[in-house]
Amino acid sequence: MVYHSSFVDDTGITKACGCPLLPLKTHIRGPAPAFDQDKADIVDEAITFFRANVFFKNFNVKSPADKLLIYLTFYINIALKRLEGCRTLAVGTKAIINLGLEKVPVPGEPGFPFPGLFTLPQSQEEAELLRNYLKQIREETSGRLLNCAYRANGTPNKWWLAFAKRKFMNIVIL
Repeated sequence: MVYHSSFVDDTGITKACGCPLLPLKTHIRGPAPAFDQDKADIVDEAITFFRANVFFKNFNVKSPADKLLIYLTFYINIALKRLEGCRTLAVGTKAIINLGLEKVPVPGEPGFPFPGLFTLPQSQEEAELLRNYLKQIREETSGRLLNCAYRANGTPNKWWLAFAKRKFMNIVIL
């Protein structure tokens, strides 16, 4: 059974291309609203559920937040693939920073992993809003993922990096 997001109530949540712009516990500047530091946000859910959800070939979307959870699960898979050969936290941090510097595609652009998941942007402003949100959430996810993928002494955590070999929803990562 797939783990779904607990953010099912999307009243009052801004959306871009059908993607809810959920609040984040973050210090990174971007369009995401601030979230209570004591509660779990969508990034916490994605990291917590990743090791279970990555085994599934199908994901039944029950709420708009599930779409974001799918996107983050795929992004975590990409990030772990980049960290796979990094033997220290310093090298892993460099790899994650380089991943964060890559252009973030939005629906309708080449390189977007899930063409049917989100609707196409109706305007350039909506596309930029989603691009900035995805960039912000990717950076926040990367920072939190480093804490899981590496132990306190800077060595790789094999129980996390082993999941880099998995394909989420049968999507091949290059």
